[in-house]
Amino acid sequence: MRRRPRLYFSLRSPYSWMAVEQLERRFPRATELIDYYPFWEPEPRLRQALHDRGAEVLYTPMSKAKHLYMLGDVKRTAARFGHPLVWPVDQQGQEWELPHLAWLAARRRGEEHTLYRALVEARWHRGERIYDEDVFIRVADAAGLDGAALRAAEFDPAVRTEAVDVLEAAWEDDIFGFPYFRIGRERLWGLDRLDDFVTALEEVYGEHSSPAAAPAAENDPLDGVPALLAGRIGAYDRDTAGGCG
Repeated sequence: MRRRPRLYFSLRSPYSWMAVEQLERRFPRATELIDYYPFWEPEPRLRQALHDRGAEVLYTPMSKAKHLYMLGDVKRTAARFGHPLVWPVDQQGQEWELPHLAWLAARRRGEEHTLYRALVEARWHRGERIYDEDVFIRVADAAGLDGAALRAAEFDPAVRTEAVDVLEAAWEDDIFGFPYFRIGRERLWGLDRLDDFVTALEEVYGEHSSPAAAPAAENDPLDGVPALLAGRIGAYDRDTAGGCG
């Protein structure tokens, strides 16, 4: 294999959160053997820097019908995996540079997985707005990291250049949704392709994974979803709903 397997994740996406959680449970050496790549919708300056390299962001708007489907599907899928879920109600027009660039800075210190786990727990288990400066610093500090220093990474020229690098890599790998897996020549999109990715990892590395979670009983898919989210289009993801998202 020419390069290590890749996992493209987004701190915004519920499907990305559940896929990474299941992957690391089922394949414990994932953090050792897979290259993690963050992705988010960049603010105008980073988007322009990406455009200057001849690359773009492969996202399209999500319809209201698709958004409503996603809300119910996330709730149903989280219950099936046994993941506690507290719906974060995001602010309109929020930007995601802060947590994703902070993750890149944490990777330079070997702290990226500690920060990742702290952020997804805050977002999906407590419903916190991890892109908010004060929330981010508090969450990172509580995880034993230097929240203020990681927050400042958004303005570090070297980290911003690295951010354009990973966005360009996503363009080159044709990433249009999350989670997205690359292994050898295989491209696998979505949580419902996790089994295929784990199987491919087993074949490449000669290791066995843990079994998938057993399904749980279903109920009303939108029961418990905050009313504000039902009418909001594009929350959490844009063109990433259903099992592939």
